[in-house]
Amino acid sequence: MACPRAIVENAVARVGADPVRWAIELSSVVVRRIVAEVPRLGGSPAAVELLRRGNEVTTLRALLTLVEGPAAAPPTTEATLEGIREFVHRGVPLEEVLQGVRIGHAATTEAFLRACAELIGPDDPNDPNGPNGPDKAVAEVTAVSRELFSYVDDLSDTMIRTYLAEHEVWSTSAAAARADTVRSLLNDAATTTTAAATDVGEASRVLGYDLWRTHQAVVVWSDSPNGGSTLQAAATEVLRARGATTTLVIPVASGRLWAWGTVPPGGTRRTGPWEPGAEAARKTEWQTEWQTVEEALSRHRAHAAFGTPVDGVAGFRRSHREAERGERVERLRREAGRAPRRTTAYADVATIALLATDLDAAGDFVRRELGGLAARGAPMEALRTTLHHYIGAERSLVEVARRLHVARGTVTYRVKRAQEVLGHDLDDRRFALHTALALAEELGDAVLLPRPLHEPHELHGSHDAER
Repeated sequence: MACPRAIVENAVARVGADPVRWAIELSSVVVRRIVAEVPRLGGSPAAVELLRRGNEVTTLRALLTLVEGPAAAPPTTEATLEGIREFVHRGVPLEEVLQGVRIGHAATTEAFLRACAELIGPDDPNDPNGPNGPDKAVAEVTAVSRELFSYVDDLSDTMIRTYLAEHEVWSTSAAAARADTVRSLLNDAATTTTAAATDVGEASRVLGYDLWRTHQAVVVWSDSPNGGSTLQAAATEVLRARGATTTLVIPVASGRLWAWGTVPPGGTRRTGPWEPGAEAARKTEWQTEWQTVEEALSRHRAHAAFGTPVDGVAGFRRSHREAERGERVERLRREAGRAPRRTTAYADVATIALLATDLDAAGDFVRRELGGLAARGAPMEALRTTLHHYIGAERSLVEVARRLHVARGTVTYRVKRAQEVLGHDLDDRRFALHTALALAEELGDAVLLPRPLHEPHELHGSHDAER
């Protein structure tokens, strides 16, 4: 349930719990279809949640309209319209918003008509005027179609008026000017002409942010559609922890924003490489920075993906692209059921990000290199994880046992069993093997073999326990 509890409780009191539960489940299906066909209406987990909240309200209102008549339907609420205002701020065109409405209307109407047919039951050709006769079915379907069309027509009119009114206010605001300037900077190719330099100077003035400096970009997001100011505070705090002297924050969707910080060239801080003990001091400082970042994100219940520090306008773009790629890797990991990370640094996931640019091709590569080892399920996952660490640790049984918190004998058994499944020596195509294992480790089911139609139940426990 995403919409306000009071709306749900009111609907339950009027039509019962089962119809309301059905309507909420339908809304989730409809939202998935809308986002699949018009991706810009999504944009972040929180934005999808906001869309789901508004769609649940409209679906419940449609249900009440059908049960009690148009006069009994509650007025359009803020939960429905807040998503429209966000679309304006994100620059989503009105035609795409209305396309989403049409898709939602078609899917909702189809579900209501199907439910209507099921409730009426099979036709009785011997009694056309009876409770289950064809005349009854035609009358009910016609009524449902008419009421839903009228309802969506009124809803679309309200949404259009809300969109246009918000657009008029937003288009003249400083926030809109900043967002438009940033999008323009991200879209334009870097040049060195005098005119471009003038444009960059003007853009710096509009943004209140020096674009000639060294930039570290970050994408910050939350699973909650609320708390925009909290996310902005989190973005500023984590960039300051990374050494930023000035910051630029641009909200781009509910629960998601872009941000940049001006950092020292090369991302260095106080310790220079020529100083005694510089490497050890820098490592300690680096660890402290990231610990501070993790703590800030945890406190704000947010997640962040960082690009690497790069100079100038080209660096402004590049670091941002890297941050978005890091964010995508984290989303793929979460879809694969991996434990979510608070912080993702592009430098740590660059290989996975590049290899997963074409996810279908990445899956083909993994399945080809791993063969039977790419099967789903806990036993094969344990073999893959152990082998991945074994190759990465230069075949140190002690190190792998320490990392995975298992006995050395368990590591030995798993490596031997993994090699049997592979059917070749680990030195054969070692780089490709290690790369495929890394992809499987991060992306899970997205790159593994399909699950068998009649999958046998996995036995409880494992031979590992005996070794």
